[in-house]
Amino acid sequence: MTRRGLILFAALGIAWGIPYLFIKVAVGELEPAMVVLGRAGLAALLLLPLAFFRREVAPVVRRWKPMLAYTVVEIIIPWYFLSSAEQRLPSSTAGLLLATVPLVGVAIAFIMGRPERLTRLNWLGIVLGMLGVAALVGLDVAGSDLIAVAEVGIVVVGYALGPAILARWMSDLPGVGVVAVSLAATAVVYVPFVLFTGAWPTAWPSDVVVWSIVVLAVVCSALAFLLMVALVSEIGPVKATAITYVNPAVAIVAGVLVLGERVTVWTIVGFALVLLGSYLVTRRRRVVAVAAEGPEAACAEELAPGPEATAAAEPASVPADRNP
Repeated sequence: MTRRGLILFAALGIAWGIPYLFIKVAVGELEPAMVVLGRAGLAALLLLPLAFFRREVAPVVRRWKPMLAYTVVEIIIPWYFLSSAEQRLPSSTAGLLLATVPLVGVAIAFIMGRPERLTRLNWLGIVLGMLGVAALVGLDVAGSDLIAVAEVGIVVVGYALGPAILARWMSDLPGVGVVAVSLAATAVVYVPFVLFTGAWPTAWPSDVVVWSIVVLAVVCSALAFLLMVALVSEIGPVKATAITYVNPAVAIVAGVLVLGERVTVWTIVGFALVLLGSYLVTRRRRVVAVAAEGPEAACAEELAPGPEATAAAEPASVPADRNP
């Protein structure tokens, strides 16, 4: 890997590993819906001018039906439930649970009529991943926050389904345009939701919360997307998928150092099993032609169906915000 590739890889690993930390900080004072609105709205304001300049908005809007479906399952629903879950779960645990997206992606492919031929290693990966989740939920979370775990489960399904929608119906669309339009649509949906549910803050939040929203929008969303485009261009989509295995580690370190979250033996065991399972279940999957505009792994079919973190790879042209 080139020096530029290493720098891009490290930068993206951080950008997609820290969202859990900043979501945790933001929901300390803001309602989950307000966190989503602030993040999506600011990120859209940053990316839409670039998308318009590149004339990538119109083609995306013309494909509005799959675009709407993608936005709902990839951003509108997952971002809310992730923020809600982090009101009760440690940020590091949320990051680890989201590393199971590739495992769920196998089931999504089967349901959508595109089943993968799984090898023994792939099946071993599924088993290890499930054991890792069991260790995290049953022994680390200890059953005390099962509702929050269920909310993260919804996020995982959404992050696995989004790339499948992209691969089937929107693989030819430009990446910046898809992300900019989906973020803008999310902000539009959440404006009335925030106003009618009383999620709008009654007082101006603290500086640390305001900066958390700014970092989530600017660094973890808009900048991270552009970093992924540059990384795929520099080192190719296959090597870029390794970022999936870095993000949870960053989430754990950030949670421990900044928020003082505890790391138990079961956290480490769950971390190892989930990542090993995700690696094995995506091993030897078919890689196809790379699109010039493709961000997050930019393949016409998923290498592995994801954040905050993420998904080991995305289909042709667009990222799902694997950074939660």
